[in-house]
Amino acid sequence: MPRHGLSRVLSKAGLCSRTEAAARIRAGRVSVDGRVVRDPEFPIAQGRDRITVDGQSLETAPRLYLMLNKPRGLVTTTDDERGRDTVYRCLDGAALPWLAPVGRLDKASEGLLLLSNDPAWAARITSPIAGPKKTYHVQVDAIPDQATLDALVQGVDDAGERLAAVSATLLRSGTKHAWLEIVLDEGRNRQIRRLLAQRDLSVLRLMRVAIGGLALGDLAKGQWRTLTSDEVASLAAVD
Repeated sequence: MPRHGLSRVLSKAGLCSRTEAAARIRAGRVSVDGRVVRDPEFPIAQGRDRITVDGQSLETAPRLYLMLNKPRGLVTTTDDERGRDTVYRCLDGAALPWLAPVGRLDKASEGLLLLSNDPAWAARITSPIAGPKKTYHVQVDAIPDQATLDALVQGVDDAGERLAAVSATLLRSGTKHAWLEIVLDEGRNRQIRRLLAQRDLSVLRLMRVAIGGLALGDLAKGQWRTLTSDEVASLAAVD
């Protein structure tokens, strides 16, 4: 039977980050089969060893799912080594359990971001094969023609990766700028910015407005709400 270190098991269960798990273990807050264990690398046989944290069984930890309207300027990480503000600033004072971002939005991007402590659900949402499509509204510094929009769907090779949109549509345009709706079925690093750069288009603003059938709606910037049970189930359904 495969064995994994205790801190990794707690992290993968969605209880806390691996760093926090190691701290809880060293503090004597974690027991394995009724015995306190203080070694974060203590080998665990998942499915056989019974783990409790602060007296609560790991298997009964409540799951939470929420959506956040991420503002620009925040990084999507649990802890930033450069001391930048993270998305967790939006959750200050909410007395929530530990939550991990489900996917990412880069610092300059904004809009719909999911957070949860359910790793299996998060993996389903971020799966490039089975996960829901993501919809973005993107302001660019020119007015692309239909051939350019078609090229975004046809895709390009960039740094050894194949990048392509599911769809690209012109929403509206002015004299110099335009808003596009771009739908992706996977989330590669800075994918939209890289895809547009290949067509000599620069991003002025990038907002994720929907994940599958879940729309950002009128949720205010920096605000969050929990998902309904129907929303949780719908996002994890086959797209």
